[in-house]
Amino acid sequence: MFFVAIIFLNTLSTKNDAVLAVHAGASALGFVSAMPSGTGVISEKQITGISKTVPSGISRFLLSSRIDTPKIIKQAMNTGADVLQLVDSVSADTRRQLRKALPNVRLVQVIHVCNERAINEARQASETVDGILLDSGNPAAKIRTLGGTGQRHNWEISRKICECVGRPVFLAGGLTPENVADAINIVHPFGVDICLGVRSSGKLNAELLKRFITAVRSAEC
Repeated sequence: MFFVAIIFLNTLSTKNDAVLAVHAGASALGFVSAMPSGTGVISEKQITGISKTVPSGISRFLLSSRIDTPKIIKQAMNTGADVLQLVDSVSADTRRQLRKALPNVRLVQVIHVCNERAINEARQASETVDGILLDSGNPAAKIRTLGGTGQRHNWEISRKICECVGRPVFLAGGLTPENVADAINIVHPFGVDICLGVRSSGKLNAELLKRFITAVRSAEC
């Protein structure tokens, strides 16, 4: 069964947005904690409050840019996340410590697909996580971008990663209702992650969301 991971990076700051996403058919909701750049960050208090209202069966992804192990553990425990999405690069030892401290929380490592070096990065990370999320970004930039760019990356590289990592792979970065079916057919990911592509004027757009879900469901058949 295809997993539609709808990770709302901008306006998942109200319960109404969460309800809209769930009713549209999202398999997961994403909550963005503090980031070095980008919009849509919400407080951990907000994340915790909304997370408690999410129905059973809908995964709750916490997007964390922290790299200090104790701080990541505290953040995950405080917010009640089901899935910890590590948007920055951390060591394999850190991921092992997180797994030991958070046995009921799945780990997903974000790999920023800048070039083919991402293939080896994903392969190595897959040894200590439950899943990989491929996104557009530039961690080496002066102002580091760790996702939420609305930009596509090279889907052929993403396809190669899906073929070799042996873990569920989520595809993110510049997806829209118009291109998501092509992305799925090229990359063959486990699930997709959408943010800016279902918004207009910065707000979650119900019609765009409906079109996106429809396109995903048609592509998986």
